[in-house]
Amino acid sequence: MKYLGIHLDRHLTWRKYITTKRKQLDLKLRNLYWIIGCKSQLSLENKLLVYTVILKPVWTYGVQLWGTASNSNLEILERFQSKVLRIITDVPWYVPNSVTQHDLQTVEQEARKCSVNYRKRLDVHPNSLANALFQEQLAYSRLKRLYPGDLASNG
Repeated sequence: MKYLGIHLDRHLTWRKYITTKRKQLDLKLRNLYWIIGCKSQLSLENKLLVYTVILKPVWTYGVQLWGTASNSNLEILERFQSKVLRIITDVPWYVPNSVTQHDLQTVEQEARKCSVNYRKRLDVHPNSLANALFQEQLAYSRLKRLYPGDLASNG
């Protein structure tokens, strides 16, 4: 089922949502390649600005929910981010991704940051039902699955 642009499946694996976002990002990157590619005359700061303004909001939409996805699903977006940063910086193939990602946050760090900000906003919300959204989960979790509240508390 799709609700507010987010694909919800029966087990909340977020696989379909993340793969559709990856396809959308690939299309946007293809359209923006002329401006952020290696032959572009734009400065590195402006290329990073184009990334953070146009591409990053596509994959950060709803990250407070799908940020609890498994590492294999989050790595789909991490690979895209590494690919874009390599295009923007025009680094050689032998430079590790950790060097290019030094200034930007990983997908997991971004999910944690957004979840913490969301929790802070809910703590001061006048609606008592909104305050109860991040109540502590049970200590025993059969499936060892993360909940959205776990992202904000593990920071």
